[in-house]
Amino acid sequence: MKAILIVYNQALTEKVEYMLEKLNIRGFTQWPTVMGTGTHDGEPRMGTHTWPEINSAVITVVQDDLVEIVLEKVNRLDDINREVGIRAFVWNIEKIT
Repeated sequence: MKAILIVYNQALTEKVEYMLEKLNIRGFTQWPTVMGTGTHDGEPRMGTHTWPEINSAVITVVQDDLVEIVLEKVNRLDDINREVGIRAFVWNIEKIT
């Protein structure tokens, strides 16, 4: 099993939720308001007067075979919506209780 953390501009919320629904990923946790900036060329998303935009994040735990599918969908969203930004991070899950 793998955890996938997806961080994205709030403008992509409906698209991310639609992606999860279409992939039948039911279990997730969503943070509607997160702040930060991209590593390379992302604009800050701080919810301030200077940097008014906000990011959101969702985390889900999926079977290994879904990881590449999710990453492909995230990359496609990023290619289409380059100006707003979306990133995904994956790591191993050892146990779930």
